[in-house]
Amino acid sequence: MEFNTKCLQAGYEPGNGDPRQIPIYQNVTWYFDSAEHHAKIFNLEEAGYFYSRLSNPTCDAVAARLAALEGGAAAVLTSSGQTASFYSVFNICQAGDHLISASQVYGGTYNLFAVTLPKMGIEVTFVDADASLEELQAAVRPNTKAVYGETLSNPSLKVLDIEKFADLAHGAGVPLIVDNTFPTPFNCRPFEHGADIVVHSTTKYLDGHASQLGGVIIDSGNFDWLAQGDKYPGLTQPDDSYHGIVFAEQFGQPAAYITKIVTSLFRDLGAPAAPQNAFILGMNIESLPVRMERHIGNAQTIAEWLKEHKNVTHVNFPGLASDPEHALANKYFDIAGGCGVISFELDGSREDAANFLNQLRVARIATHVSDARTCVLHPASTTHRQLSDEQLPDTGVTPTLVRISVGIEDVRDLIADLDNALKATFA
Repeated sequence: MEFNTKCLQAGYEPGNGDPRQIPIYQNVTWYFDSAEHHAKIFNLEEAGYFYSRLSNPTCDAVAARLAALEGGAAAVLTSSGQTASFYSVFNICQAGDHLISASQVYGGTYNLFAVTLPKMGIEVTFVDADASLEELQAAVRPNTKAVYGETLSNPSLKVLDIEKFADLAHGAGVPLIVDNTFPTPFNCRPFEHGADIVVHSTTKYLDGHASQLGGVIIDSGNFDWLAQGDKYPGLTQPDDSYHGIVFAEQFGQPAAYITKIVTSLFRDLGAPAAPQNAFILGMNIESLPVRMERHIGNAQTIAEWLKEHKNVTHVNFPGLASDPEHALANKYFDIAGGCGVISFELDGSREDAANFLNQLRVARIATHVSDARTCVLHPASTTHRQLSDEQLPDTGVTPTLVRISVGIEDVRDLIADLDNALKATFA
């Protein structure tokens, strides 16, 4: 099936007389005819459902749809995008291990890696995404277990050179994990360029309506865990909590990584997606191609308008021919703009940036991005507030930077709103 058709039909095949839409299994537990059957599922001897903290048919159907869209082998939904980022790393890292991450990542991810993971004994080295492969290789250590980056960073809109980072990861014998939230698989499919694992905050464009909180982890099925057995004991050595099974042997290369998340992390820590949220997500994915075309088109028009405005000193949007990310955007994205997010710097102060937001009437201040409705915020005082002034430049944030997530409203109304707010701020 082509991409647009997959958005509507992948992951769920109704039988005769079945619901046409993915049904909601709004339940916690399942009934069994025998204790023996029940025990076999607990022991991972048979596939099946027994408790929704681990797996649920509604969630699995939507996860399968997302795996199909990304071209992956297996996927699992999580309770949030932040959970997806954390579990994607924690599934293969433990105390004493090391992670390499591009520094141009979402502020919450930066804080997770810079503050929380070290408390768990996992050290993280941040690298500049623009560094040469040789410079990046200097960050590799014997205990490095993964490399992480964002396809299109939030909010600096830095395009990750996926192939370069894949070369870095594979040269070290570790997987590349890529957050593909902003472009979505509509506009970029990192597995085609060497990534091994993809994560999303499904709260963003995949949902598109700010109606559910969630995340997803998708495994390409391409990384050979057994070939790197000493690095990943959780996947390649006997698991005592399951009577000595070896995940990579019992479930194979395509399914071992995701099965380990479900049977170990969900079992011990929880944080799966709720079936009601999964249902909403699956329904909203159906309109993803239509929405993304409008988001990117509106953003392109607004970015070109902002670029010429006298009170704007700089615009970050890879769809602009003058943008330093334009060449990489053309290489990795089907539409160079990437998504509907723009960030731009005002010719003023931090106070001017806040005042500009206060003047908007169509666009609204919100702690969100990738919504059908246009949202704006001031990253330095919100999403990146926990970072120091010394850390902010590493993520591409300045005191006067404004992030606007362009919605699917009429672009003429959005430009008029921006124009009025700029006039009122700099009158």
